[in-house]
Amino acid sequence: MQEQLKSMEAEALARLAEVQDLTALEEWRTGYLGRKGRLAQILRGLGQLPPEARPAAGQAANEVKRRLEAAFEARRGALEEAATAAAFRAEQVDVTLPGRPPALGRLHLSTQTLRETSAIFAHMGFEAYETPEVETDELNFQALNIPPHHPARDMWSTFYTDREGVVLRTHTSPGQVRLMRERYPAEIRAILPGKVYRYEQVSARYEFQLHQVEGLAVGRNIHMSDLKGVLVAFAQQMFQGMRRWRFRGSYFPFTEPSFEMDIECVLCGGGGCRVCKYSGWVEILGAGMVHPVVLQNGGYDPAAYSGFAFGMGTERITMLKYGIDDIRYFFSNNPRFLEQFG
Repeated sequence: MQEQLKSMEAEALARLAEVQDLTALEEWRTGYLGRKGRLAQILRGLGQLPPEARPAAGQAANEVKRRLEAAFEARRGALEEAATAAAFRAEQVDVTLPGRPPALGRLHLSTQTLRETSAIFAHMGFEAYETPEVETDELNFQALNIPPHHPARDMWSTFYTDREGVVLRTHTSPGQVRLMRERYPAEIRAILPGKVYRYEQVSARYEFQLHQVEGLAVGRNIHMSDLKGVLVAFAQQMFQGMRRWRFRGSYFPFTEPSFEMDIECVLCGGGGCRVCKYSGWVEILGAGMVHPVVLQNGGYDPAAYSGFAFGMGTERITMLKYGIDDIRYFFSNNPRFLEQFG
């Protein structure tokens, strides 16, 4: 048996020297040291030896097993080290190559339009005034001449909170009352930009979240002609090359009289498309003279003061300015769309 062990050991070591990868090494271990390997097959013959020869044969087999296991571990360490070195060589970095510049962020398209709108009105003497996005029912509706259960509330699809009398603002108009109460009795020239929320079905024209810009002017001897002049001046600067506009009578509870301003659809040139509902015209804002009740709720005497107000959707303005036919693009987080307007 000892001769068998010496012969098997010599063969195993010779084969081990030829192993070049870890897969072949595992096959070698199974073939020589496994439960059904060559060493196990030789050890099964121990029972056939005379009793006095068995201890020496068993000791010799254990020594052979220890030497083979040691050789196996040494070979595995060498192969793993070689594999690691090869991986490093394959993945090494050339530090002399120029670095990759990090991608720079940019202003969202809605933010760009908000800033341009603010700049246009700043040239006309309007300051920017920010108000909360979470409002009270009193300021969002009641102070704007929309008492509880008034049918005019159906014009806004409101997000109500679990706190009674607290809502997500449906428009930026409650900022009118906040501003008047803060500035009385001074005259006011301000725009109020910000996000508003409405529980509406999302479509090409509507989103549940959008940006608005409210405008408010309060003083003595302010007339409808002043309002129209401001709005036309704004539209001409925002929409360079604008051809036609029109004013249509409308209804808003917080202005009297009220109207809406349309411009010729820049997407279809007035020919009709899904954005303008095939009419050739697109509304860009609603406006009117501040209702006496709203002036009074803001602290101003409507017999001595007058004012005008307007409100516009920033995304609607942006769609027309850049020829975008679906409002859902603004909040889809699609870099391919947003990167066009860097």
